[in-house]
Amino acid sequence: MAELQQLAQAVIQWSALFLLLALGIGLLSLLVMYLVDTHQTSHTIRRNYPIVGRFRYFFEHLGEFFRQYFFAMDREELPFNRAERSWVYRAAKNVDTTLAFGSTRALDHEGDVIFLNSPFPALEEDIAEPQPVTIGEGSCQQPYTTKSIINVSAMSYGAISKPAVEALSKGARKAGIWLNTGEGGLSPYHLEGGCDIVFQIGTAKYGVRNHDGELCDDKLRAIADRKQVRMFEIKMSQGAKPGKGGILPKEKVSNEIANIRGIPEGQASISPNGHTDVRNVGDLLDMIDHIRQVTGKPVGFKMVVGELSFFDDLFKEIHQRGNKSAPDFITIDSADGGTGAAPQPLLDYVGMPLQESLPLVVNMLHQYNLKERIKVIASGKMITPGRVAWALAVGADFITSARGFMFALGCIQALQCNKNTCPTGITTHKTDLQRGLVPAVKADRVANYAEKIVYGVGLIAHSCGVSQPRKLERKHVRVIQNSGQSVLLSEQHPIPETNTEYIAVTEVN
Repeated sequence: MAELQQLAQAVIQWSALFLLLALGIGLLSLLVMYLVDTHQTSHTIRRNYPIVGRFRYFFEHLGEFFRQYFFAMDREELPFNRAERSWVYRAAKNVDTTLAFGSTRALDHEGDVIFLNSPFPALEEDIAEPQPVTIGEGSCQQPYTTKSIINVSAMSYGAISKPAVEALSKGARKAGIWLNTGEGGLSPYHLEGGCDIVFQIGTAKYGVRNHDGELCDDKLRAIADRKQVRMFEIKMSQGAKPGKGGILPKEKVSNEIANIRGIPEGQASISPNGHTDVRNVGDLLDMIDHIRQVTGKPVGFKMVVGELSFFDDLFKEIHQRGNKSAPDFITIDSADGGTGAAPQPLLDYVGMPLQESLPLVVNMLHQYNLKERIKVIASGKMITPGRVAWALAVGADFITSARGFMFALGCIQALQCNKNTCPTGITTHKTDLQRGLVPAVKADRVANYAEKIVYGVGLIAHSCGVSQPRKLERKHVRVIQNSGQSVLLSEQHPIPETNTEYIAVTEVN
């Protein structure tokens, strides 16, 4: 008994000593912080309110997380709100995506769309599979035919992690859709799943460049020799940062990534703002023709729309050269597209959003009689069936999404893509954070998400009285105006008559 009492007293004494020591360290820390705060000159709040002022920066850091989980309503957040993200999560997990008690989406918000249900919706026996579309027919040796509607947009290995690329590749294969490599070159992980690949050639020409940074035909042929690589996309600009090249921080440029890209290890990967060998529409068509001749596969380009005169000049040049000189596809990116790292002035103020640019470019293709020759791929913030259905109705042949598939992988919109600290392992190369991303599991979620998008777009199409998604037209959509009333999309953006001058030129070509 005495021994237990002695032991208890010893524990109390040591606990008291520990508390005094902790208190002393705490007071000393506060004193150091006080002295630092009162003598530093960088932060006014900390200088005027030492110690207490530090909480401002702490709460400011936590603010975006608290807003996301506690304070923002379901439809308030940007770039994607909770309702949109929740739909993607449920779709990817293949759980019930139905809701009760009515929509939380405001039905009087200017610019939003309403699809017009038919009094005679498509019945079960009317429903058809999506129509296959061929890209590059008549212009290259190996055209590409696919039924896919939604595809994985450009995400480079380096910007996203090895397990993320593996999961996307395997999931794309299961869903029967393509995967765009992004401008960072072709990695073994893109090929691992066996899906169709679109190889993107960025302004730095990573993966197909020589020592001087110029396009290398031998490397182009080596990429094209892989059966999985079905098309080549020249990246002119990206919606989130038009006029600015790709940015990969040096922390992400490992030995493997450096070898794939053909750049030094451990140095920031900064692409030129534009292609140094493409300074006008003639140069662009020359590059497209050259890559098509070398690879034998369809070639197009991607850009966010800015000056519309570019398309006038491009389409006129195509007619002068002949239809075979045209790009096989154009990917139109939206100013509200995503990226791993971009300057805020470009994110906020430069480029046209897809809502405006897609109908304008599609109309110009009709005007110049090139809509059948040049396929249109729409990209940028389309992660739900409604947005995808709108793009198809406007005239897009395909849709690509990056952030939608990131959500399918488990992205929580932590907004840390540029910091190598992504908590879900998607945009980090830290192995301890990648551990949570299991490619075999996430691949199923990628496939589920793609299939749910197609299913959801089909629901809209069938409600509008058409048998499959690619039969949606502008007459099936109304756009809400400032007054809260709506107008037909076909009236807001009527498809123009083809210029007879270009009908004649096309027939001659």
